[in-house]
Order: sequence, then structure tokens, then C-alpha cells
Amino acid sequence: MTTPKSYVRPMDGWWLKNPFYIRYMVRESTALFVTVYSLYLLCGLARLASGEAAWQGWLQELSSPGAIVFHVIALAAALYHTVTWFKVSPKVTPPLFIGKNRVTDRTITVSQYVIAGVLYLVLLILAWKG
Repeated sequence: MTTPKSYVRPMDGWWLKNPFYIRYMVRESTALFVTVYSLYLLCGLARLASGEAAWQGWLQELSSPGAIVFHVIALAAALYHTVTWFKVSPKVTPPLFIGKNRVTDRTITVSQYVIAGVLYLVLLILAWKG
């Protein structure tokens, strides 16, 4: 008597077969850039705490071509993640109602862009004054 062989589903490249999954994996991989950028900023904060010379050295590092390229890539990754998250957020939130009327998906998405724009404007004004 032979033992039955169990089916082992191949998992390599499963996400490359569907454009939806490709976009999903690209969006999720943008978190790596955000993580590295956060660690980079923490290093800057540590340099700031270490004194004037360390801080000036970190600022000098920011002007290197590699740092500029990294910042451009990190910005593009963050923007892509934000735009795709704003598009999908109406699908993952529970239905919202104002009175007895359901809030449309478009209203939710547009309101996120408006709120983000207002917050960025406030931060820009605070940074400009400081």
C-alpha cells in the first residue's frame, strides 16, 4: 500500500500572475523605504543630540548625491503609498452615514486629500515661521 502524496502548491511568483497583486506588493514594499527613511531621521536626531559638529556632519551627508537619490526614491514611494491607500480606504472602512444617507466612496477619498492638504499647509506655515 502506498501513501498518498499531498499536493504542494507552488508559491514562487504567485503575485506576478495578476496585476492587482503586483500593485498590492509594490504598495506594501514602499513600507521598506519609509522604515529606512525613519531610521535615517533617527540618526539625524542622535547626531543633533551629540553636538554641533555631529549635526553639521549629518547635514553635510544630506547633500551627497546618494542621499539625494535616496530621498527622491523615498518621496516617490511615500507618495505612491499615500495615493493608493487613499484609493482603497473607502473599501476597508465600515460604511459611514450622515443621518440616513451613506457617505460615498468619492467623498471619503476627496476628504482625505483635503485633510492632508490642510495639515501639510499648517506644517509648512509652522516650519516657515520657525
